[in-house]
Amino acid sequence: MGLQQDVMEQMKAAMKAKDTVALESLRAIKSALLLASTESGAAELSEDDEIKLVQKLVKQRKDSAAIYTNQGRADLAEPELAQVAIIEQFLPEQLTEEEVEKIVVQTIESTGATGMKDMGKVMGLVSKELAGKADGKTISTIVKNKLS
Repeated sequence: MGLQQDVMEQMKAAMKAKDTVALESLRAIKSALLLASTESGAAELSEDDEIKLVQKLVKQRKDSAAIYTNQGRADLAEPELAQVAIIEQFLPEQLTEEEVEKIVVQTIESTGATGMKDMGKVMGLVSKELAGKADGKTISTIVKNKLS
């Protein structure tokens, strides 16, 4: 079942349960999917495109929550984090930092990367391999640590 059908099923359940946070989150995903499919002109988005879209929604909400928290507005940060928890259900299982580190080390060894000048090459390969399974910020931090 595609992401769009899955979101629709969950929306129906959220409506029946009168779960406003879940409903708002699911509507955001549906809206983003609809917008992306009309932008590209394609009727169907690829699975990778859908994952990137969902990751973008998660990142937006995490960034908003961080800003609200820094400004001392926990009342605004909490709903954002609640939406993150719901939206993350549509992402593949996330890898732990140790698992990401193993893949980064393997990539560095296979490419022969020696320093920060090779970071772009390593980041590109690791990001492609871990698409949807790890956050770009986590990958970047680990690559920087290993190459410096």
